[in-house]
Formats: sequence, C-alpha cells, structure tokens
Amino acid sequence: MKFWVGITDADWYLHLQAVRPDEVNFWQPSAARLPVLLNEGQPFLFKLHADRGGTIVGGGFVAHHTKLPVRLAWDAFGEKNGAATLEEMTARISRYRSAPVDPEVHEIGCYLLAEPFFFDHGGAVPRPPDWPRTGVQQGKTYDTATQPGLELWQSVQQARILAGTPGVAEDVGRYGEPVLVARRLGQGTFRSMVTDAYARRCAITAERTLPVLEAAHIKPYGSDGPHAVDNGLLLRADLHTLFDRGYVTVTPDGTVRVSPRIRAEWENGRDYYALDGRSISLPIGPYSPPRREYLEWHGDMVFRS
Repeated sequence: MKFWVGITDADWYLHLQAVRPDEVNFWQPSAARLPVLLNEGQPFLFKLHADRGGTIVGGGFVAHHTKLPVRLAWDAFGEKNGAATLEEMTARISRYRSAPVDPEVHEIGCYLLAEPFFFDHGGAVPRPPDWPRTGVQQGKTYDTATQPGLELWQSVQQARILAGTPGVAEDVGRYGEPVLVARRLGQGTFRSMVTDAYARRCAITAERTLPVLEAAHIKPYGSDGPHAVDNGLLLRADLHTLFDRGYVTVTPDGTVRVSPRIRAEWENGRDYYALDGRSISLPIGPYSPPRREYLEWHGDMVFRS
C-alpha cells in the first residue's frame, strides 16, 4: 500500500488539532501546481517542518482533490481549512504567495481528507530515517512493500492506537497487511465532489455561476441520507430551496417536476414552470448518477404534488 507524507504548515495543524474535525482541507496556496497523484482512500500523513521537529503528527485519508476559490473553500469547510476565519486563511495564502489574493476568485488546490487523526506532542512519530535533509518541498511517497514504508506505517498505526483513534483495526487486513477501506465523507467533501461531478453546472438549468450553485442532498443527511454523490444534485440556490421544501423534485427517470402548489400558494412561478418536464444533466466521468431509491424517497416523502 502506498501512502503520502505531506509537509504541513504548523499553524494549520495546531488549529485542526484543537478543533478535531471530521474532515479537513489540506490546501495548497495555488491551484497552478500539479497535484500529487493520490488514490481515494490512500493515507495522507502530516509532517511538520524540520524547524518544528520534523515529526509526523497525524493524518487522514484521501477523499477527493479539487480546485476551489478561497471563498468557496471557506464556505464548504470553514475552520476545517485550518484557520479560525476567512481573513486568517486569506492572509496565510497571501503570505505564502508573497502577494495579495482576492478570496472570491483566487483558486487553491485542495486535498480533501476524511477521518483525520491527530497525535499529541508525546505521541508524534519521529521523522523517518531515510527522509532527505534537503530538497523536499511537498512531501514524499512511501510504500508498505518496502521496509522503510512498512516500518513507518506500523509506527503510525501504533501511534493511532495510543491516541485512541477509532477504526484503526479497519486498516489492517489478514496477516496484518494494510488495506484501503471506504471512508466516511463529511459535508464539505460531499459539496465539493457533487460540484465537480456536475461539471460546476446546475443539473436543471446549466447555470455555471459558481457562487450560486449548491450541493443538495436528495435524501437529507438528517433522514439517514449519506454524504455521497449518488445522493446529491448540484442546483442553483433558489432551486435548492424549492427542492428541499418540496416544490420541485426529480423523478427516477431524471425528469424535473414542479409542484402546482407554487401557483396555488404564491400566485407566481412562471419561470419555474418553464422547467417542468426538463431532463436533468447527469454527472460526468466516474461519478455515479442519482440513485433511484433516493429520488423515489424525495418524490414520495417531500414533493408537494
């Protein structure tokens, strides 16, 4: 099993260690840098700079990589970006770039990590013996098929056990071999993945003004709907509101239906009725389309027919 050891900003890490979130955004100050090719579920470890001890202080599991304007990254992840405020995050990005950035338009690279874990100072894993003294800017790949990689991963697993991290046993297969397992996605990662799945366009109108697009759960998370692409639709903000309140739905065959209750209750809705009968756009690439059972649930339980 391959895993990545990424060089970590100490302020970013210390903030997250205090917050202990269910997901994190490990961001890069520019989206122009080519991303490291990491697979879904692959471990991603946090290593401090040498002047902070160079130890491995935690990690997470790769859920998704994307590019986002700073403002939208903040809207999706908030303090899970490793900062207390948008202003603090923007200032840190500006410092790394040695130039002011506009959070509305400046894009950052985002590694979205699920199920993060954090080690207290005494539980940190020492810097790997083979770590280069100079020349490492982003991080380094290790492989448990090699002795250094296996020893490092075993040390990390032991540190996770001592830290009381849930689910450590899931990462060990038969005979103690490391395995990749499905990870629980958080709200921010769900939002980002749905946005990318629909190519940053509203599934109903094809609107592509990103600040007004929102990831809608078909079956709400509070009703046991998962944070999963096949339980999501990317919708313009007003359509998201109408969808959640039952004035709009999507049938299992992907057809938009608009409730007659809009006209009856609000004496309005001409622009929305023009969408009735339209087919939605489906996710691109490897992403799954909306699951039939979730669409049926919405039509039966939420839609105001």
